[in-house]
Amino acid sequence: MCVGDSMTIGRSGDYTWRYRMWQHLSATYGGPFRLVGPRTALHDPVTDAPDSSAYADPAFPEAARCHLAGWGEGWLHMAPVIGDAVRTYRADTLLVSLGLIDLGFYTDPEQTAKNVRRFVAGARAARPGVRAVLLPVIPNVRAMADPPFGDQCARFNELLAKAVADLSTPGSPLLLASEPAGWEVDRATYDGTHPSAHGEHLLAGAFADAMHQAWEVGGPYARH
Repeated sequence: MCVGDSMTIGRSGDYTWRYRMWQHLSATYGGPFRLVGPRTALHDPVTDAPDSSAYADPAFPEAARCHLAGWGEGWLHMAPVIGDAVRTYRADTLLVSLGLIDLGFYTDPEQTAKNVRRFVAGARAARPGVRAVLLPVIPNVRAMADPPFGDQCARFNELLAKAVADLSTPGSPLLLASEPAGWEVDRATYDGTHPSAHGEHLLAGAFADAMHQAWEVGGPYARH
């Protein structure tokens, strides 16, 4: 289950990194798999609602579009709902990209880190053996131009790493993905925050490489 904010749900006309992950797993997983979740749509900037099915590749299967992501949603919003989503859709692996929205609008690094722990507890209450890959907050153009906000992002990433180290267990492992190598805001995003096609590949690659290296899931990421 892909869990995230606007960088994960995508907008009308995007491929999304979820699509890149589906391509990667289709090519390397070596067996059946499913992407699961309660939502399938993209965000439509015209209606300002998650009601678009206009993926850049219309051949992206409907069933593979499933996710738990929302424009403007963060750890604060996902912590209360992850348990029901994991239970209902029987997710065994979570790929999570959250935090920028929280820090930008809702919570400070310490409060955000508490919501990370609430999220993990909720997922495990629904499925004790669930595992997860967590992506650090990737600094955007605001973080580069606003040093205090950049400091908040860096502080949260420290707390996120601590939470992963504290909470990971053999029965329910957590991984901290590496920030995508070569992430340059002008190439990896179309507006300083949201991923371009190049950025989608970088995000999918960060998750894919973490799963392959730690759990031997799939293969090393390659663009398809």
